[in-house]
Amino acid sequence: MRRSGPAVGLIAQVALLAALEVIVGLSAVGWAVGLTCGAVTNAAVARSLASGGVDALGPADLVTLTRATFACGVAALVTDSFLQLPAVTTLVALAFAALVLDAVDGWVARRTGTASMFGARFDGEVDAFLILVLGVYVALSIGGWVLAIGAARYVFAVAGWGLPWLRRQLPPRYWRKVVAATQGIVLTVAAADVVPRTLTYTALAVALALLAESFGRDVWWLWRHRYAGAAGRTEPRFLPGVQRQPRSIPSRLASP
Repeated sequence: MRRSGPAVGLIAQVALLAALEVIVGLSAVGWAVGLTCGAVTNAAVARSLASGGVDALGPADLVTLTRATFACGVAALVTDSFLQLPAVTTLVALAFAALVLDAVDGWVARRTGTASMFGARFDGEVDAFLILVLGVYVALSIGGWVLAIGAARYVFAVAGWGLPWLRRQLPPRYWRKVVAATQGIVLTVAAADVVPRTLTYTALAVALALLAESFGRDVWWLWRHRYAGAAGRTEPRFLPGVQRQPRSIPSRLASP
């Protein structure tokens, strides 16, 4: 699938939203949010393919694009939860499917020899977006402090606009993948509301602490190496703690 991939992704997004309307009665606002997220995601993919000279989405990228479609569906359902009774089962099912596929795309990339910097970055951005929308949903019942889990990656990115050393490439660290997976799992369980509230609070607090530790360690590393190497060199990155190591490529693009 060449550069038609993003167009197919947008068609898939519309199909998913139509299915959600039939299953749970998706509102017009939910449709608008889902379509906007899908359009932005697929436009960004198309732009990255064009600017990076990449002619096709690889097999792993197609898995990641499917995850992005599910994440946009979750965003539509979260939006609807402000307007009507939340479709908890459907929301959790989509989030769970996205989490499962998160373990698949890297495996596919390794098995097919199609690992790429683009794929690693795409993977990390989908992780960050899913964690953000889940954090918004969980914050409705748990408290605004949960938003810190989803907002961390974006606060880090904004800080990088004014502090170029925060945009430098980081060395690979497997712990980042563990932390990222923990955020998604804990938020999905919290969204499902299937465990005692005290345990949910504890798990979310631990997830936030792990995220803070991971971000903090990376920020400290970046600070200590802010003058090392080529001055001003910056790389597009994901956040520490939510980021993914480039699929089998020796560098660190995403979160801790």
